[in-house]
Amino acid sequence: MIQRRAILAAALTFAFAAPFGASPAQAQQVNDKVLRLSTTTSTDNSGLLPYLLPAFEAKTGIKVNVIAVGTGKALELGKNGDVDVCLVHARKLEDQFVLDGWGIDRHDVMYNDFIVAGPTSDPAGVKGNHDVISAFQKIASSNVKFISRGDNSGTDVMEKDYWKQAGTKPSGTNYVSAGLGMGEVLNMAAELKAYTLTDRATYGAYKAKTGLAVLVEGDKRMFNPYGIIAVNPAKHKGINNKGAEQLIDWITSPEGQAKIASFKPAGEQLFFPSAKR
Repeated sequence: MIQRRAILAAALTFAFAAPFGASPAQAQQVNDKVLRLSTTTSTDNSGLLPYLLPAFEAKTGIKVNVIAVGTGKALELGKNGDVDVCLVHARKLEDQFVLDGWGIDRHDVMYNDFIVAGPTSDPAGVKGNHDVISAFQKIASSNVKFISRGDNSGTDVMEKDYWKQAGTKPSGTNYVSAGLGMGEVLNMAAELKAYTLTDRATYGAYKAKTGLAVLVEGDKRMFNPYGIIAVNPAKHKGINNKGAEQLIDWITSPEGQAKIASFKPAGEQLFFPSAKR
């Protein structure tokens, strides 16, 4: 029964994607109106994409299907040809993605910053520290919990680098590798009265729900840039490169950049445009 349902679902998908009797060119025209975007949980959890994309969709007639995961997974989806374009935040991984030929036409889009969030009681005593490595060392030496995303996201990659620089990390059950998105990790940190590294945008979206405080911020090593990359159409048939380039052109245009700057939930700007044209 399950197999029959799967076959029926596939048949219905094909029927709606390509009208009966449509030539391959006509079928491709239908696909050109759908764009698959893999991105980080921060752009979705913060509310940025629901704010941005309707303007792009209205202007181009292209429907954007969003898959919000960690940066590592977002780029893997690009490698597999499961998406057309990636909006992510881990520059080393992005550069390797392009160098390996999986992506083309990378552009800066925006930036924000990482912060260390934790309980207002701050048992590790890191509040006001502007040196993230020193703060991580204090957290490791205190009997407190730290929640790691553990999902190879941009945040996770940055966090692991901080621990490497610190030369230590919390031991035993004090270090929890959650394998979850940023919003879920913030909820877990609140429940366990733990510390975590988060992007400021997702923290802002979850602040009221979690009650966590910003404890460490302002270190230049906590700068968090985002880039957008088209998946290389030479690697996979059926990639909507035209739509990907349209999104890249729009989000890096004065219109798209102004839209990013105007995203201010609760009156606070969470992302800052950085496209160079």
